[in-house]
Amino acid sequence: MYAVVKSGTHQYKAKINHDLIVEKLSGPVGTQVEINEVYLIADGEEILVGQPTVSGAKVHATIMEEVPGPKIRILKHHARKNYRRRKGHRQTYMRLRVDEIVKGTEA
Repeated sequence: MYAVVKSGTHQYKAKINHDLIVEKLSGPVGTQVEINEVYLIADGEEILVGQPTVSGAKVHATIMEEVPGPKIRILKHHARKNYRRRKGHRQTYMRLRVDEIVKGTEA
C-alpha cells in the first residue's frame, strides 16, 4: 500500500514504515504530523485517484530528525571588473517515518 502526497511544494510516494525526506516542517522531533493533501492511494488492485485530492484520506507520520541538505555554492563574477562574490546555502529537511495511511473516498 502506498500513497502520493504533497508536502510543501513537492509530491512524495509514501509507504507505511518507510522514511520520507521533506521540506522543513514546524514542530519538534517526535511530533506526530498529519498530511491531508493525498492525491492517490494504491492498495493492491484497488486504486483511489483524487480530483485533485482523495477526500478524507490522510497520512500520519512522525518527525524523526532534521537533516541538512547538500551545500550549494553561489558564485558571482564580473569579467575584468575585479568583482567576485561567493555565498553558500544549506537547506534544512525533515525525515519523516510514515506510520499510517488512512483511506478516504474517491473524489
